[in-house]
Amino acid sequence: MIRNDLRNIAIIAHVDHGKTTLVDEMLKQGGIYRENQSTTERVMDSNDLERERGITILAKNTAVHYKDAKINIIDTPGHADFGGEVERILKMVNGVLLLVDAAEGPMPQTRFVLQRALELNHRVIVVVNKIDKPDARIHEVVDEVLELLLDLEATEEQLDSPMLFCSGRAGTASFSPDEQGTDLVPLFDTILEYIQPPEGDEEDKLQLLVSSIDYNEYVGRIGVGRIERGVISVGDEVAICNYHNPESHSKTRVVSLQQFDGLGRVSVEKAYPGDIVCFSGAEELTIGDTICSPEDPTPLPFVKISEPTLEMTISVNDSPFAGKEGKFVTSRQIRKRLYDELLKDVSLRVTDGETTDSFKVSGRGEMHLSILIENMRREGFEVAVSAPRVIYKYIDGVKCEPMERVYIDVGSEFSGTVMEKLGARRGEFVDMSVNANGTRTKLEYVIPARCLFGYRSKFMTDTRGEGILNTIFDGYQPYKGEITARFTGSLVASENGVTTSYGLYNTQDRGQLFIGVQTPVYEGMVIGENPKIGDITINPCKEKHLTAVRSKGADEKLILTPPKIMSLEEAIEFINADELIEVTPSTIRIRKSILNTANRLKAQAKLKSAGN
Repeated sequence: MIRNDLRNIAIIAHVDHGKTTLVDEMLKQGGIYRENQSTTERVMDSNDLERERGITILAKNTAVHYKDAKINIIDTPGHADFGGEVERILKMVNGVLLLVDAAEGPMPQTRFVLQRALELNHRVIVVVNKIDKPDARIHEVVDEVLELLLDLEATEEQLDSPMLFCSGRAGTASFSPDEQGTDLVPLFDTILEYIQPPEGDEEDKLQLLVSSIDYNEYVGRIGVGRIERGVISVGDEVAICNYHNPESHSKTRVVSLQQFDGLGRVSVEKAYPGDIVCFSGAEELTIGDTICSPEDPTPLPFVKISEPTLEMTISVNDSPFAGKEGKFVTSRQIRKRLYDELLKDVSLRVTDGETTDSFKVSGRGEMHLSILIENMRREGFEVAVSAPRVIYKYIDGVKCEPMERVYIDVGSEFSGTVMEKLGARRGEFVDMSVNANGTRTKLEYVIPARCLFGYRSKFMTDTRGEGILNTIFDGYQPYKGEITARFTGSLVASENGVTTSYGLYNTQDRGQLFIGVQTPVYEGMVIGENPKIGDITINPCKEKHLTAVRSKGADEKLILTPPKIMSLEEAIEFINADELIEVTPSTIRIRKSILNTANRLKAQAKLKSAGN
């Protein structure tokens, strides 16, 4: 059975190359909206964080109708930390739209997602997007895409992939690099002509691979996947099995069945091979499971998601301000929230920590974990977060650490500074190229993942905000030895109280402050950064002693430097191993793990003597 009335495609690309904006226009021109209906930009980015950051975090399903066919579209994340999302949804589709920015060309994540698609032998439609940008270099980018396909050992058919030229924002597509087009009809036509329709025998026994999990308070877990063969109906008894765990078998009944249509889901009684469906009724369902007929429980192979490379400890907040700002503060509530996240996030790992109040959370990168913490914060959780640590592996008895391949694009005048800093962080130089007029330099390095902690903000400072830095996991290599990752110390409050102008004025000469006047602080709280290695304990709550003679306006001369307000990501980059981030719905504070000054100094002395 060939489903000529159906196409399943994924849109893959590097961060910010215009996937979600193009999907917006496909929805508009696919007749999903009424003519006079008001619409939102990047409608597929439904999460607040996605809207604020302009990135896609979770893969989203939608469907449009064109001519006599339904086109299921999956919008995927472009950031490397969410690569687990990309890997699994590629199992649901028959082809991909590869978006490439007409100015930037193929980027690191372009290579990553394209390689995954080629390995699955998917057909590729190359879309050079943003051709209306002033700095577009369309013909050069076409050559770069062909070079990338050759480099990734694409087949003859994949090398001969159709190429379109689009402006996602304008909603236009054309077959010629020198024309903008008037609508997306060329793109829709190419999808129907080039992407293979799904095939499957509806008379055969059911096989459906679960590629994604959703959750609903009313029906519990919802499995999302494509039917490979057979038919699924509401009320059917089905078996659940797993390719990587052949021993696990269970049975359940399909309670509800839905398909994607536009931005919503529609209930159906029955679905056929090639359909992407959502179903409920299986509470123990996990990503990678196969839903089969009980008469023939044969699991489908599922790509093993890459292992996490980074871990952090999330624990109950025990600072003097604990419980004042958060709604969910107990270990039971935090534990439930973290384990619930595992139902949806295939790349995440959660284990109980060394104490009953702490949990080890492992992920693919700093952004991956910071997004989880930021979501929890917005939901009302109050937690303490440790500094990130890389996950080491022993390979043939040798201690190995995760490595990152770093791609940098900077103004040529900054390249020397960047190379010096990366060299100091154990970066291994791989490649360097300069553009035709000598104004931009591209650098490629391989560097231990732990050596990148705290570097991104330094990089932006060194390049005056003009540099572009992308990383992608490059495998494990033998441990590269100890390194000083942070070359600054902390300014630490010595007592509880509220900051004063006088106290901060006398403190700001010691370094950059993180807090302003009239801010409640406690002993052990980090209130600023010392430009030299080592911590300085200070009292920001100090008040000026009154004298018998007061000159008019004496206090008005205290001019304070504006504090640096840390975002969650900046705080994660900043903290040392002996520090924590106190995350509440309204505040992000940095603090020492040991708050008492005397006890902290004793612990540091003990650690130093043990090291000697």
